Amino acid sequence: MAGADDPARRWQQAVLAARLFGLDPAGLGGVVVRAGPGPVGDLWLEELLDSLAPGAPVRRIPVGTSDERLLGGLDLTATLAGGRPVLDRGILAALDGGVALLPLAERLPAGTAARVAGVMDTGMVQLERDGFTARHPTRLGLVLFDEGQESDEAVPEALRQRAAFWIDLDGIALADCLADVPEPDGHGRLPTGDVAGELVEALVHGAVALGVDALTAPLLALRAARAHAALRGSKLVAPVDVATAAGLVLAPRATRIPELPEPEPEAEPPPPEPPPDTDNASDEPPPDTTPPEQDQTLPEELVLEAVAAALPPALLEALRKGARVRARQEPQSSGGGARQAASMRGRPIGARPGHLRSGARIALLETLRAAAPWQALRQRTAPLTDTHAINAASAVRARIQVRPSDIQLRRYARRAESTVIFAVDASGSQAFHRLAEVKGAVELVLADAYAARTQVALIAFRGSAAEMLVPPTRALVRARTLLGALPGGGPTPLAAGLEAARLLAHAEKAKGRSVLVMVLTDGKANIALDGAPGRAQAGADALAAAARLRLAGVTSVLVDSGRFASTEARELALAMGARHVPLPNPRAGTVQMLVTDGLAQAKASAGGPVRSGGGLR
Repeated sequence: MAGADDPARRWQQAVLAARLFGLDPAGLGGVVVRAGPGPVGDLWLEELLDSLAPGAPVRRIPVGTSDERLLGGLDLTATLAGGRPVLDRGILAALDGGVALLPLAERLPAGTAARVAGVMDTGMVQLERDGFTARHPTRLGLVLFDEGQESDEAVPEALRQRAAFWIDLDGIALADCLADVPEPDGHGRLPTGDVAGELVEALVHGAVALGVDALTAPLLALRAARAHAALRGSKLVAPVDVATAAGLVLAPRATRIPELPEPEPEAEPPPPEPPPDTDNASDEPPPDTTPPEQDQTLPEELVLEAVAAALPPALLEALRKGARVRARQEPQSSGGGARQAASMRGRPIGARPGHLRSGARIALLETLRAAAPWQALRQRTAPLTDTHAINAASAVRARIQVRPSDIQLRRYARRAESTVIFAVDASGSQAFHRLAEVKGAVELVLADAYAARTQVALIAFRGSAAEMLVPPTRALVRARTLLGALPGGGPTPLAAGLEAARLLAHAEKAKGRSVLVMVLTDGKANIALDGAPGRAQAGADALAAAARLRLAGVTSVLVDSGRFASTEARELALAMGARHVPLPNPRAGTVQMLVTDGLAQAKASAGGPVRSGGGLR
């Protein structure tokens, strides 16, 4: 499998994975396909569909599909029409023996991914909702298209680890897809006999040597080896099947380069034996002097060589630099992937029981679905009502009776947003240098602000008060205009700067945003909160303002920009509950890295159960 960085070779391996998956979709679990929009992904999907058994059901499932459609539930239309509860089996139950195509799988909610993973593990859809209890056997495979552009967008790990193949079509041109792909020799059934013990051990040892932690990986590789044997038309799993499966299944999961065994030196040939004594010859046949046939390559060594040759180029480059990387990188701290509560706007994420108050939006279909099973009983027991008829003969009952207990309210979620508040000491002789670097840091943060959903604000304090130079914004052009002429010099009203940062942070947190306050100062205040000069009172007011900032639950970082780390700055950071970073010469890039780390801490401290539209998400 040499040439893992050759696009044509990568295309051949992707097609091979599609054909193996087509033989055993449920056994191999799925395929994670990293590909952007374009003809290459479409060609690969055609190869996969051609490899499936005739008549196998295939369905594309949009990312916003509800649990009712996936798992089944009450068929509202049939129930209201027939006057009795009617069960809808759901999409997954209807795909028994087939394949589900999930575009934009990186946006799949974690709860939905967990429920789909449960169906894959049990081979059954277990439905317990809307007054129904039902079980539908279903075995299916998933094709998970990963089209994420940001580092925090990835296919949910619950589904990713259940997929045998992870393929990357990025960098493969349409011309590379024209390379000849060998046709399979057979399409027979999967071998049912036991696989040789040394082959199984080779897969397990290979996974350990590669740093693959998932216990499912060797099992999926073994299943892929069976499919490869069937593709060759063989009824037995051979070492070549195990090596091929290891390259397809284990290589993308590798977290370290395997150590290949050193080749043993060739032994010197033994000296020739003396010619036989013809005088004492007997009738016995001469001994067989043919050298014994050399042992074949050990399966474990064959597996490691195959995996080493199939390592993805980007992963291989990172491993060669000495970094032990994770098979799946955790979401970065940019914040683009976090979800946040939203009561009236955002992406719908379901419904919950509730009362029509506080302006919450009713989920009409879910409300009707909750009321439908009770209509027959309510029609029999409800009194006749007609406000216009005089005689009871003309009275009618309501066609659909909805009770307060049936009301379902819509739930929403939106991307979590964050705000970085720079509180900068614009006083003293170092003000101009400090403000210049802060200006550069603000521009660096704003450059990625849209994708990270981060706003930036700048408060400068000098003279006797603090001034908001840049209100919270994601507009880089606007910020550059406001940052064009920054004031500098004069005394240090540190308490006023911290108080202004706290008030702004409180307002931003009230909007549901996570907040980070970056304070750049040497910690030496000489203007009190009321504007009066005096170092003692100014220091006490600054510590009091810092304590209020900590009590407000605001994550903060204090960059000590003095020539030497000062005691005042350390005490101020302690009162704020902030990270103290001595940085005599703050650089824009360094400040940006501190912002990234601080935002990660701010979002972590804001974690826990999230309420969206009044219900737990």
